[in-house]
Amino acid sequence: MISEDKAKEKLYYLAKDVNVELNDKQLKMFMKYYNLLIEKNKVMNLTAITDLEEVVIKHFVDSLSIAKFVDMTKEMNVIDVGSGAGFPGIPLKIAFPNINLVMLDSLGKRVNFLNDTTIRLDLTNVDAIHARAEDGARVNGMRQNFDLCVSRAVANLATLSEYCLPFVKEGGMFVCYKSGNIDVELKESNKAITTLSSEVAGIDKFVLPETDIERTLIKISVKGKIDKKYPRKSGIPSRDPIK
Repeated sequence: MISEDKAKEKLYYLAKDVNVELNDKQLKMFMKYYNLLIEKNKVMNLTAITDLEEVVIKHFVDSLSIAKFVDMTKEMNVIDVGSGAGFPGIPLKIAFPNINLVMLDSLGKRVNFLNDTTIRLDLTNVDAIHARAEDGARVNGMRQNFDLCVSRAVANLATLSEYCLPFVKEGGMFVCYKSGNIDVELKESNKAITTLSSEVAGIDKFVLPETDIERTLIKISVKGKIDKKYPRKSGIPSRDPIK
């Protein structure tokens, strides 16, 4: 495994490739985040990727890759749905302290880790909330209240759209991180996206640096008020996507 100094150097240069300039303090925060992640991973399943160099590329740089296609430098309210171990939310907050971040996850133990990590990293204007997306999007102050929603959660795009779009305000955007060929999935999500008063605003494809992993960021913009019946009750969006 590479040293932390080498990892910081690699992170610095790979982040620059996705339009992110990290200072020394931020690079140290990423290393501290890595150590917190690996320590907690010994007692609960947060990530299958534990090698430092792999985490730098497949978690940190991947999370930051949105900055190549979306302006992250302005103050805005961001929600990370299905945040898990904090990806992409925590890397984005470290790199862009200007954002106000909410991380949503359905598992209490993960939320405890996220809260503890943000405290240890001295991150401000961050909340980790224990809730399913279907429930969180119905809470006053969260429904259609965010400029940007991000998610690396594993679910088909139609289901993710129903989970995520109700958090996004009119004029805001949902950006979904996807791998591999997404053409069929994108076509099958058209009905869900239009039903949720939204439209695909852009599709950005790239290869994750120093890998052969094909990634796609799907940008979906919200054009109006979303019908209050969405998202449907717990479990329904994944079991019966809008078609």
